[in-house]
Amino acid sequence: MDSELKSNSNSWVFFVKVSFAIALFAAAAGVVLAPVDIVIKGYMAISALFLVSTTITLSKTLRDEHEQSRISNRISEARTHQLLKEYGE
Repeated sequence: MDSELKSNSNSWVFFVKVSFAIALFAAAAGVVLAPVDIVIKGYMAISALFLVSTTITLSKTLRDEHEQSRISNRISEARTHQLLKEYGE
């Protein structure tokens, strides 16, 4: 069952993590090196952190919804199979 749920290769997971780290570093460097006042830099930093936080929350929520629908479909299929087996005899 675990192999059925795991669909990403190790290299893909590594690529995603490295891409996230590079994007986070680039955003931080952009905020630090921007030629603006410290208040504007703080606003940009907080906005970037909020964006990252909500992106992670959104992806987790969508994944949870997808997994729940897969479980619900499996339960429904099992019930249908049981009913067909029961009344088919």
